[in-house]
Amino acid sequence: MNFKMIFHMLGKIITLEGALMVLPLLVSLLYREQSVLAFLAAVLLAVIVGLVLTKCFKPKNKTIYAKEGFIVVALTWVICSLIGAIPFYISREIPSFIDAFFESVSGFTTTGASIVQEVELLSHGILFWRSFTHWIGGMGVLVLLIALLPSDSGSGRTIHILRAEMPGPVVGKLVPKARDTAKILYLIYLVMTVVQIVLLWLGDMNLFESLVHTFGTAGTGGFGIRGDSIAGYSAYSQWVITIFMILFGVNFNLYYMILLRHFKAAFKSEELWFYLGIIFTSSALIFVNIFKTFAGIEAPVRHAVFQVASIITTTGYATTDFTAWSGFAKGLLLLLMFVGGCAGSTAGGFKLSRVMLLGKSIRQNIRQLLHPHSVGVVRMEGKRVDEDTLNGVNAYLAIYCVLLGGIFLLLCLEPFSLETNLSAAVSCFNNVGPAFGDAAANYSCYSPWATLLLSGAMLLGRLEIFPLLILFLPLAWRRK
Repeated sequence: MNFKMIFHMLGKIITLEGALMVLPLLVSLLYREQSVLAFLAAVLLAVIVGLVLTKCFKPKNKTIYAKEGFIVVALTWVICSLIGAIPFYISREIPSFIDAFFESVSGFTTTGASIVQEVELLSHGILFWRSFTHWIGGMGVLVLLIALLPSDSGSGRTIHILRAEMPGPVVGKLVPKARDTAKILYLIYLVMTVVQIVLLWLGDMNLFESLVHTFGTAGTGGFGIRGDSIAGYSAYSQWVITIFMILFGVNFNLYYMILLRHFKAAFKSEELWFYLGIIFTSSALIFVNIFKTFAGIEAPVRHAVFQVASIITTTGYATTDFTAWSGFAKGLLLLLMFVGGCAGSTAGGFKLSRVMLLGKSIRQNIRQLLHPHSVGVVRMEGKRVDEDTLNGVNAYLAIYCVLLGGIFLLLCLEPFSLETNLSAAVSCFNNVGPAFGDAAANYSCYSPWATLLLSGAMLLGRLEIFPLLILFLPLAWRRK
């Protein structure tokens, strides 16, 4: 175990987080808010602690193996969430540190579940920081660090960090160096972010609103600045956000292929068409179910597509009170909470690639039963899927079900309906955000221990379980 490298990386991450907090600090200064002191304290603490760790732990061996990669990722997300909670707590805009931690975890994991009852009362600096954590966490905190690392640090097998932090059953490099892969991903991410900011600014949003809602869309998180989410904005703004939610739920590898002008290969993606097919079919079914409750055709189409896109990409924005829809519509949305977006996107959930692999594996097993002597091969995107990948997907499904069931049962100790507790568990574990029942507006109804449980669920979901579990295994901390 390369302990020095682990603490050295953590020091760089904490320092980077402190530097990123300068942006909300400037926003607070611009609006002359009291939260300036809270951000200043958080920045100083993060920078001092980060620099101390970086200077005290200078590794001679900079190689990061799979074990170190998992541990660095898990510790990074926990520590970043703890530091990210400091401005909420010191400013007293969220007076409980457990609640502040929940809000911070929800931001970085791009869940968008909030503990705040009246979001309109929060200062501009705090609102900016809440949504900015979505943007940071969307592509990954460590992916950003790798993109910013000096060139001499890119030889330490940082692909293990990418694999531990990026969502999906398989993560590879777009180019030979992991650092260059991270830079390409963030460049695409940044360009798409800027385009959405401009488009929203051209509508009925001012610059601050455009920034906040773009951060929430890009990271597929869903934090906003109004209690009614996106409902109070124009149809134009709602359509812009709908389109970009769908775009950010696509595998970013496809955008890189388009940049290389490999259009045919990009648009032949099985996962892409499965993703678009689910959105179209689900939107059509919900439209048929709700169109009588709205005047005209455009409004029910917009609300149906928006809500389907918001849930499947785990963004969590809303243009209407969908919790008042029929049981069929709500049931369909609940199922979409499990599915999630494409692998390699900023969306959460189980991931469509895993759903497809499970379906193909089941079909192959049925064929094997009918024709015992046949030799079948599972293919994905035209390539043969090896047994290790299939076994990994099956193992992930098993532990996913066990953990989700455990979280749900523990939440049932709280005095709420099964609908409330099940939707809250599914929503947090899949990094979706909205829930039904008593948690429909926010999660302030839950007790402190349940709030911590849901915080852990969000971290488990964002890191796709294994990095956080490995953190608590004694075997992982042995030197050999």
